[in-house]
Amino acid sequence: MPPIIQLEHVTKIYRMGDVTVSALLDISLTIDEGEFVAIMGASGSGKSTLMNIIGCLDGPTSGRYFLGRHAVSEFDRDTLADVRNRKLGFVFQNFNLLPRASALEQVVLPMLYAGVPAAERNRRAAAALTRVGLGSRLEHRPNQLSGGQQQRVALARAIVMNPRVILADEPTGNLDSRTSMEVMALFQELSGAGITIVLVTHEPDIAAHAARCVVLRDGRILSDTHSVPRRAQTFLAEPSPEGPKTQEGKTRPVAGRSPVSERSS
Repeated sequence: MPPIIQLEHVTKIYRMGDVTVSALLDISLTIDEGEFVAIMGASGSGKSTLMNIIGCLDGPTSGRYFLGRHAVSEFDRDTLADVRNRKLGFVFQNFNLLPRASALEQVVLPMLYAGVPAAERNRRAAAALTRVGLGSRLEHRPNQLSGGQQQRVALARAIVMNPRVILADEPTGNLDSRTSMEVMALFQELSGAGITIVLVTHEPDIAAHAARCVVLRDGRILSDTHSVPRRAQTFLAEPSPEGPKTQEGKTRPVAGRSPVSERSS
């Protein structure tokens, strides 16, 4: 089976008038299905540019990018939009939630664009929110949720289309340490269920929860190391439907597969 992500000698150069900025220089990188990879580096190292290319939001100046067996450069605009909707899930630092929409409505949106029938949309959205511990807050708007709860809504929205890859850009940047651990526990659980996680972070403590860490410097890969990930614990009051039930406020392990995390082929 080919890797889910494969970059071959990818270079990205931006030209602004007479100024040339080399954001990525000869990047070759493979990521297998189900890997949890953290990408680190100082500001300007190329992290965001690499994330945008992997997420089919931008293309390389030279080199090739394969998503599964497919060369992304061969995709037209409609195919790229479909891939972003069905195969990729996105989680951002600032949550990117609609201020007037309920949690359920936020999670329904990707399925609305994909033409999923209404009853199925609502069922899957409710299941995804329950999966991340928000089953009792389906009708809450962002201003009625804490920062950690808003990020969990964003994560439910990212997983509801059963993507092959989740791309997370500084997802714990606006969260306290306890809530950050809840988010990392969910990422570890999703990775264990076979979803590939690519996470950009500047925090070593967060990167330690991934099994692999790729460090960028000046647009090049400085190091690429594997290690035993630090296990995160979650303090969610609402356990996963198939997970072990605990008393509110107690930690539970992150293991097993939920119906929401099962991916379509």
